[in-house]
Amino acid sequence: MSTQSKVIVVTGAATGFGRLAATLLAQAGHIVYASMRGVEGRYAGAAQELRALAGEQIIQLIPLELDVLSESSAKAAADQVIAEQGRVDVVINNAAMLMIGVTEAFTPEQLLRIFDTNTVSWLRVNRAFLPQMRKQGDGLLLYIGSVTSRILSPFQGPYVASKAAGDALAETMHYENSRYGIDTVIVQPGAYTAGTNHFAGAQLAEDEAVSAQYDRINDLPPKLAARLDSLATPGARTDVGEVAEAVRDVIATPKGQRPFRIVVDPQHHGAAEVNEVSVRMQRDFMERFGIADLMTVAS
Repeated sequence: MSTQSKVIVVTGAATGFGRLAATLLAQAGHIVYASMRGVEGRYAGAAQELRALAGEQIIQLIPLELDVLSESSAKAAADQVIAEQGRVDVVINNAAMLMIGVTEAFTPEQLLRIFDTNTVSWLRVNRAFLPQMRKQGDGLLLYIGSVTSRILSPFQGPYVASKAAGDALAETMHYENSRYGIDTVIVQPGAYTAGTNHFAGAQLAEDEAVSAQYDRINDLPPKLAARLDSLATPGARTDVGEVAEAVRDVIATPKGQRPFRIVVDPQHHGAAEVNEVSVRMQRDFMERFGIADLMTVAS
């Protein structure tokens, strides 16, 4: 392996973007743990396909049992990686779910479910791997966020709320770990309606009686994907592969030189412009607070 090879863990790597990113990173010469829930069960087929691909291409692409909804599972996965490799260099929080519909029609249980998957899981995974990164004085936490944490998309209320909360959690944890040499990157994709299970597997609002009360707009949620596709900038790539490539490239960027947020957005929601204002105001606040150094990772 190259001396630049990193030990990388990708959550939600059984399908879609997670699988694509894990494969691309392994092909780039890294030791990649493609984690998923049910390596010997629900995703046994996906795990076997990854093992077969690793054998064919002679790459290190290793299926790893990790249920992001279980703290004990995350801790067991971290213990396994550290026992086998002696370190962990990059953790990619990718596992996520999507909900589409009128917000009031989602039950509180549905809201809790999506926050558990899209937000709380990031804390579980980080709690499992951060102790080793602090011990090393080095590491990268990379998150697959969303442009919707900056520019809201109607009819995705629970999803947007969970992604905004996750973004805030990730940024706060960056400030708290930067003095330990741990870098952070938040990748903010636009809408990729094909190439993953994100839109195809989106959950709908369960309270149909409430949905029926929104007769003036309830024809709009089913059109969401098509309307998002129509917003793509002419000539822009609309395949999720460009998100995986952005992840690969930012991991290859030297520590301390990585951008804090990366927008990969064929629809040009405007998240990059909001980010520019946000970082300027955040830095001003941190300087007045006397802790501006927390915004920059220690060498």
